[in-house]
Amino acid sequence: MTTHAEAGLDTLVERFGLKAFVECCRLVEDGVAGIKDVDLGMMTGAGIMPGPLARADERGLDEVVGALERAEAEWGEAFAPPLILRRLVAQRRLGRKSGQGFFPYPQPDDERETIALESRGEVTVIWLNRPPTNPISPQVVKELSEAWGELDGKVRAVVIASSSPFAFCAGADIKEFQKGDPESSGRLVDTAHELMRSMERSSTVTIAAVNAVAFGGGCELVMACDFRVAARSATFGQPEINLGIIPGFGGTQRLPRLVGEGRALEMNLTGEPISAAEALRGGLATQVVPDHELFDTALGWGRKLASKAPRAIEQIKRVSHQGDLDEGLRIEREGFVEVFGSDDAGEGISAFLEKRTPKFRER
Repeated sequence: MTTHAEAGLDTLVERFGLKAFVECCRLVEDGVAGIKDVDLGMMTGAGIMPGPLARADERGLDEVVGALERAEAEWGEAFAPPLILRRLVAQRRLGRKSGQGFFPYPQPDDERETIALESRGEVTVIWLNRPPTNPISPQVVKELSEAWGELDGKVRAVVIASSSPFAFCAGADIKEFQKGDPESSGRLVDTAHELMRSMERSSTVTIAAVNAVAFGGGCELVMACDFRVAARSATFGQPEINLGIIPGFGGTQRLPRLVGEGRALEMNLTGEPISAAEALRGGLATQVVPDHELFDTALGWGRKLASKAPRAIEQIKRVSHQGDLDEGLRIEREGFVEVFGSDDAGEGISAFLEKRTPKFRER
């Protein structure tokens, strides 16, 4: 039987928890800090485990709205549900039970040792799933390659995301690579190169949802994606030089194409990371959004691109970025002629003339 004192203590704990949550939401709304910073600060500074935002996701954001409405009626407007909370609930982002709240949560159809696959309509999510930092290991490369072989050309859009709220991919698993030899390392690099080139050539569009640290092989995986959506708190870097090695998954080749030769050389030789804002200015990031909007934005990119003609996507990716202009124009002509004769081209032109949305089907 609950005593009067115990009931009073429970009420005090509930009141404190709700008020802390409201103040955390206000920090995010005012742009003072991102969701990871807020929760990490409350965890390390106040000892609240998990942080208030993750705790609300676990409880269910719709239930938190109800609790705050009752608290507002009893204790005043200081407990009114914050705007950010109401917006998330209106979007049916209810926390862990819906797969997305302040943070995204995998609801995989297929869970493997280091990754997980999840279908969300026409978009498939590949979750990097080696918490807390998702380091790249031979097993990760193997499973990514196998998963890509299953998805390539069969789905229209893939989002690569992290199941950890505090890291996208912190780089190579040094302990795993320490076990190898030059020959096995070479085979691993070959597999990674084959995977990333296949991604770049495919009719399947890839979007990286970079929520936090993307270093080394993680940054190289991001660069191989067609689009890179980053959270404001994300950071990018190629720190291999600090280990006495060089980037091996394309960092010396893709980075100059994205940010320019001088900036890429600086990043590769110093190993110093850059912020999401710097990545956006330099061309490494496609878009930067508030942390809590990252996953939804990446899915939005996937849904938008999934509606485009697959063969046209494949050809655009194939003919783009040729070194020589004349050669590029020649290859573009070939691609144009090939796509123009496709069923999807006929559907797209007919839909435009008939003022309707095209339904592209051709692979």
